[in-house]
Amino acid sequence: MSIYINQEKLQFHLQTREASYVFQVLPSGYLVHLYYGKKLRDTDLSWLHVRTERASFSPNPVPEDRTISFDTLAVELPVYGTSDFRNPAIQLELENGSTVSEFTYTGHRLIKGKAALTGLPATYVESDEEAETLVIELEDRVAGIKIELSYTAFTAFNAITRSMRIVNESATSVNVARALSSSVDFPHADYELLQLSGAWTRERDIVRRPLASGLQGIESRRGSSSHQQNPFIALMTPGTDEDQGEVYGFSLVYSGSFTAQAEVDQFHTTRVSLGINPFEFSWKLEPQEAFQTPETVMVYSAAGLDGMSQSYHELYRERLARGKFRNAERPVLVNNWEATYFGFDADKIEQIARAGQKLGIELFVLDDGWFGHRDSDNSSLGDWIVDKNKLPQGLDDLANRVTGLDMQFGLWFEPEMISPDSELYRAHPDWCLHVPDRRRTEGRQQLVLDFSRQDVRDEIVRMLTDVLGSAPITYVKWDMNRNMTEVGSALLPADRQRETAHRYMLGLYDVMERITSAFPNILFESCSGGGGRFDPGMLYYMPQTWTSDNTDAISRLRIQYGTSLVYPVSSMGSHISAVPNHQVNRITSLEIRGHVAMSGNFGYELDLTKFTEEENDIVKAQVELYKEIRGTVQYGTFRRLLSPFEGNETAWMFIAPDGSEAVVFYFRVLSEPNAPLQRLKLKGLDPNADYRLKGGSETFTGDALMYGGISVGSTSGDYLSELFRFERV
Repeated sequence: MSIYINQEKLQFHLQTREASYVFQVLPSGYLVHLYYGKKLRDTDLSWLHVRTERASFSPNPVPEDRTISFDTLAVELPVYGTSDFRNPAIQLELENGSTVSEFTYTGHRLIKGKAALTGLPATYVESDEEAETLVIELEDRVAGIKIELSYTAFTAFNAITRSMRIVNESATSVNVARALSSSVDFPHADYELLQLSGAWTRERDIVRRPLASGLQGIESRRGSSSHQQNPFIALMTPGTDEDQGEVYGFSLVYSGSFTAQAEVDQFHTTRVSLGINPFEFSWKLEPQEAFQTPETVMVYSAAGLDGMSQSYHELYRERLARGKFRNAERPVLVNNWEATYFGFDADKIEQIARAGQKLGIELFVLDDGWFGHRDSDNSSLGDWIVDKNKLPQGLDDLANRVTGLDMQFGLWFEPEMISPDSELYRAHPDWCLHVPDRRRTEGRQQLVLDFSRQDVRDEIVRMLTDVLGSAPITYVKWDMNRNMTEVGSALLPADRQRETAHRYMLGLYDVMERITSAFPNILFESCSGGGGRFDPGMLYYMPQTWTSDNTDAISRLRIQYGTSLVYPVSSMGSHISAVPNHQVNRITSLEIRGHVAMSGNFGYELDLTKFTEEENDIVKAQVELYKEIRGTVQYGTFRRLLSPFEGNETAWMFIAPDGSEAVVFYFRVLSEPNAPLQRLKLKGLDPNADYRLKGGSETFTGDALMYGGISVGSTSGDYLSELFRFERV
């Protein structure tokens, strides 16, 4: 049991493995938040609701009780217009033009397990015993609008999820101007805010700053979760590090424009809110219709950032990712993009595949350029028909050549885009997002298909189904290379145009559900110019994401480290590319490129036919090594040891699910003259066990490895890496 209800006081206590979340219904019907933090035993926390009278500038909704003011009350559903001057979670515009709301409690339901969200990705359970869901029912009696606040507390995982469903039970339409997935009020503001920010090829830098009075936060207005901001924030007690301090994580299971904010008010309390970005959003809700928000996943840790990360990794790997490949070891692949770009034919592809087969590589992925007349990025998106000039015998012939080498065959798509120079655009120029009488801004010489339209979605599903059924394809890289502009749909009326971006996301999820369900034996990897849509929404449909278009090993230290704060290693694609690196022009050794790439789903992004014999030997050994450790890397426990955001060194390690081995990676960027000796302390080992360094005979105790450490960085030179494998004796 994970949810306890005090019926007499209408108090609700949600418990996870490590946390408690408590709120209560006041006699007035308002939902007041009492506690969120370390797990408690207490069955009555009413005393945490402090009743105090404020000055007249904090109005009182209940005149006879001047201790109640929304200006000061910690509430579960903040609304606009009835004396709460902070950010609301919901804002409605009624037929009479009013935007005032007031929702009070009408009932609740306790449900075993967790239901799916209509049309949206979400965490799930495989057994009703894994979680309980509490649905709080509220009503605005004047407007005739009902709200269902859903809370799921996982018993097997350390997480609580929240979402909201708005139901119009009135006789007239209502405009939803804001519908956030969650809002949590904290009793003070002595926190730091953590976010994952960056840019294309520089994704998910860790940014932390103290909270200050006023509004602070992040958002995307791009129609996707974006390279610039990830749909995640955390509050941390001052001084929090990897292993100590309290952390409250908030992660949104959504792939479109979002907002995540922390507002510190005049009384130094903090309101954290997360959900669909209300900027340029509205939703017309007709009588008897409902609107469902995406899901927020909340994680509390009393053991620093590592504790938060372990909870997210476990939940997202086991109860967000789905399908055959959720727990399957991922193949070592080679992708031809940086090897050939658009300039290839069937013979060149076969040459690279043959070279890969000799090195032990298991999967060949044909990237952009195989369709239409696509010799550059200025044409053919939307024309998912094989280019017979490059592949005269068709895709099936090439796939059979590759599979004949005992390798799997994969394919790149960009299904959400259309080129103005394409047969599809010439036939259907209104199928892209656009606004009448406005120019159509191109990005990468392409436009965005209008996935809010059923006819567009059906045609894309038909074309992809034809291609995927035409050849022995076992892997798909699903790319998306631009953000939304001129966001409008030819099929929506004027009063629904601001629904377009969210309808697009619902349409995209529909297409992904249909395609991935129809081809359950294909491993799908999501991509958006690399990491522009690395979010939980994508992970629900595709168990891994191309982490960044930047394949430089040194850049990837920060990118993969930052990504790991929320996302499991099994979700990260990581490849070795050629040097000088195509993104930053840096030259690094195959060794450090290999060690960084082996810290994810491993592969190569270069022309294998150009390797020297010495390089072939190195690569063959890398592939053999990764096959030995990939179970530990992809599904073991990941522990961060040294941060690239704090110094010249980076280190992390993986512990096998059964504890049988630990794989440790150490990286140093620049060499220092006469540098001090370094010892790297490991984490997560059994202190009472003994471990042997693979390849040697000496054994070490687990406690000595963790508290004494191992010697690293004694070799001189820039861009150094070291790998240690410890086997439990």
